[in-house]
Amino acid sequence: MNRTKITIAVQAATSAMIMGLASQAGAFEVTAENVKAEVYGYARMNAVYDIDEDIGASTQSGAFSKVNTGTAENNEVTGVFDADAVQSRIGLRTTVAEDLKMVVEGDFRGNGGGDLRLRHAYGEYKGVLLGQTWSNYNSFVGNTSVLDFDALAGNAGLQGRVTQARYTMGALSFSAEDSNTSILNSGSSKESLPTLTARFESAAGPLSYSAAALVHQISYDTGSQSDDAVGYAVFGAAKFAITPGISIQGALNYSDGANYYLYRSGEDFGAADAYVNGSSLETISGYGGTIGMGFDVGTGSINVGYGIVTNDWDDAEDDLGLAIATQSKDPAGNAILLGDQHETNSNVMVNYQFSPIKNVMMGVEYGYFMVDEVDGDDGDANRILFAGQYNF
Repeated sequence: MNRTKITIAVQAATSAMIMGLASQAGAFEVTAENVKAEVYGYARMNAVYDIDEDIGASTQSGAFSKVNTGTAENNEVTGVFDADAVQSRIGLRTTVAEDLKMVVEGDFRGNGGGDLRLRHAYGEYKGVLLGQTWSNYNSFVGNTSVLDFDALAGNAGLQGRVTQARYTMGALSFSAEDSNTSILNSGSSKESLPTLTARFESAAGPLSYSAAALVHQISYDTGSQSDDAVGYAVFGAAKFAITPGISIQGALNYSDGANYYLYRSGEDFGAADAYVNGSSLETISGYGGTIGMGFDVGTGSINVGYGIVTNDWDDAEDDLGLAIATQSKDPAGNAILLGDQHETNSNVMVNYQFSPIKNVMMGVEYGYFMVDEVDGDDGDANRILFAGQYNF
């Protein structure tokens, strides 16, 4: 680029920046020749009142791992208030001649809250995506809008971001992704191959829908013994607009040897995929789903959602017994016994969200969390969450 072109580009960028600062647009935009860059994000506060026990994590989302069960329910600390702003995020989106797109985005949930955490970092050119972003084994089509950042158990797929290579052609996409596996009682697990996924997502009139599948290898190798198994998972999700202001949506999931991808099926997120019995690797299956409705009310909406996930621990219980210590740790750092593993996690969320002015959202939500463990112990918790978000 010669000096004249550089001057013109700087002048254009300066003018665009001034206009972006003065406007009510959703992002600060800079345009120079065929390059457009946007800075976007939001500032957000989440505040919670835990009614009967403190189960808040960073962003004040509810943590299944903190729900007391069994005799621990006798020592609950009630009426706890907390708040933070670590969900706040900032991102940079750049497009070049409409064919090449790059995104880098972060929030402040890192290391338990307060440190910058990388959410997205990828480039995409003509359907080829390389980098870190939402897993291809994921869909938001059937999600009910909630204020809790970690949302409902049983939402479709991973609901998280992974490093991947993805190719998209229309409604169909394929990916090879960094694998996520968890093996109980293995000594040493390893990743030998990437996780392979395929997804189809489309819409027809008032119906939006998505379906996906994945397959991956589960491996462990202690040096003296090793084994491999194949894990897989599938989901379907849909949303139906009954009227322009009323919708019903949900998802169904099944996994066998891929419970990391069964959302919120473990202590907080994914459960174990398999366990070692002698020297043999045995897979663990699970299933779950969500159902919800949304109703527009004035400048806001009322949303009601229910989610549940269940893991089948019967074979592991028969082979290993309830008293064996797993590789999982509780919030205090103590080993969790097999009997303490979560068999079923479920939650209900009811909220009202509204926008008093453009780019501002406020809302209040009631949440109920329930845990059932392998040994029969259970527990529950109730909470009220308030959120205020300011977009730019």
